[in-house]
Amino acid sequence: MVNKIKENVIPKEDAVFWLDKHGCWRNANGKFEHQKIIDYFHSCIKRDQGGYYLSQINGNCREKVYFPYEDQALFVFDVIRQGHITLILNTKKQIALDPERLFVKDDNLYMRMGDETIKFVENGLLKISPLLEDEGGQLYLRLKDTRYKITILDDSPKSPAVR
Repeated sequence: MVNKIKENVIPKEDAVFWLDKHGCWRNANGKFEHQKIIDYFHSCIKRDQGGYYLSQINGNCREKVYFPYEDQALFVFDVIRQGHITLILNTKKQIALDPERLFVKDDNLYMRMGDETIKFVENGLLKISPLLEDEGGQLYLRLKDTRYKITILDDSPKSPAVR
């Protein structure tokens, strides 16, 4: 007899943890402190038609927990500058910087990747800041001899804090 894996799905409204606007995991007791748990949670982030979730196999059950997040679920945690620019996401995925997909909203830097949005957090911003130029309130990214204008979105009314 073949054991089928059951799936236990927890909707984001019932999740006991969330991702804050700085890319930090939190629960009712505050910010997660154990780096191995933090890294594990980030590495388990997946997305489907229902949104972002964490998943793991526990015995013959696949646990799938959709989680709320305050701004985005994907973050630039690090930047590698070696000829081309590589962004290291919180999920450990590495992607190429696409300067034409950068934008600023509410004083935060983001990049679109397909239908997802990635937010630069403090370390990512520090690493990319030598490439940023401000001219009369307009922000640019300079790569070698090319300067890319970064779109600035106006400060529209705030959406709900947790989506």
